[in-house]
Amino acid sequence: MATKKAAKKTAKKAVKKAAPKKAAKKAAPKKAAAKKTVKKAAKAKVKRKPNAAFMKPLTPTGPLAAIVGSMPMPRTEVTSKIWAYIKKNKLQDAVNRRMINADDKLKALFGKAQASMFELTKYVSKHLK
Repeated sequence: MATKKAAKKTAKKAVKKAAPKKAAKKAAPKKAAAKKTVKKAAKAKVKRKPNAAFMKPLTPTGPLAAIVGSMPMPRTEVTSKIWAYIKKNKLQDAVNRRMINADDKLKALFGKAQASMFELTKYVSKHLK
């Protein structure tokens, strides 16, 4: 009985060795992925145009003119000047940096003693024409 089992095992091994091996699968070419990265790189190199609405010169009025001046300037520059004023006078709250503590000029702009940095554009847009 042991010989029959041994004979079967050797026969199975012989069949396995004699059977043709399947060809190993080749990796798919990565041309599609390469094209995507090239397109992304090309887009990254293109310099974005500024939005015309942000670059349109607007005239600050009232309390905003007292902070940034009364000459026409783009919204982006107005925001930069307000932040420069806030940082120069150390008006950002020490504990919660998102809050701006108003001095006399900013209190006229905000209408309250403290405002969030996220409300800043709301108050600024009221005083731009």
